[in-house]
Amino acid sequence: MKPGSTSKGKTVINSGSPQPGEPVYLTIGRVRRPHGVKGEILSELVTEHPENIVAGKKVLIGDSLIPCVISRIRQANKLWLVSFEGYDDCQMVEGFRNQQIYIYYKDAAPLPEGSFYHHEIIGMRVFDENEKLLGMVSEIVVTGANDVYVVSQDSGAEILIPAIKSVIMKMDRESRSMVVRQQDWL
Repeated sequence: MKPGSTSKGKTVINSGSPQPGEPVYLTIGRVRRPHGVKGEILSELVTEHPENIVAGKKVLIGDSLIPCVISRIRQANKLWLVSFEGYDDCQMVEGFRNQQIYIYYKDAAPLPEGSFYHHEIIGMRVFDENEKLLGMVSEIVVTGANDVYVVSQDSGAEILIPAIKSVIMKMDRESRSMVVRQQDWL
C-alpha cells in the first residue's frame, strides 16, 4: 500500500526511515518535570555531547513530536534545566513531563572519527581476523563500562563481543562490517 493511500477509511502514513537502517529522529534526552514557575523543565540528556545542545537548537518533544526551540539551557547537578521559546510558565510545559526529547537525525552533529551511532552498528557483518564470517550484530547491550555487541549466527547461537579497542580491530560504514579479535574465555 502506498503512503497516503487509504485502508478502510484510514489514511496510511509511511513513518519509516528515509534509508533502510537510518532513523528519522535521535533521542537526546527525557523531560523529567517542570521546574519553577517560568517554564523551565528539568531534563536528563542522554547524548555523549551535551555541549551540542544549545540555545537556538530545534528539538521535538514527545510522541506527538511537538517542535520547540531551546531558548536557554544550563546544567543543574547531573540534570539540565531547559527553557523553550514561547513557553514561559510552568503550566505550558506540564504536558512535556516524562516525554522524550528528539532531534532530526539529519541535524545531529557529526561524530568524531571512529565513532558510530548504534543504528549504524546493528546489522553489521562481523568477521574474525582470518576473514571468517562470525555473524551479524543483532543487538547492543549498554553496560556501565562498555557496550557489548550481540552477534547472531545462522545457527541461532550468539556471540558476545565487548566493544573495546583490544577486541574491535576495524569498523567500516561503507561495507557495513567489522573485524574483531576473538577472545578465549576460560
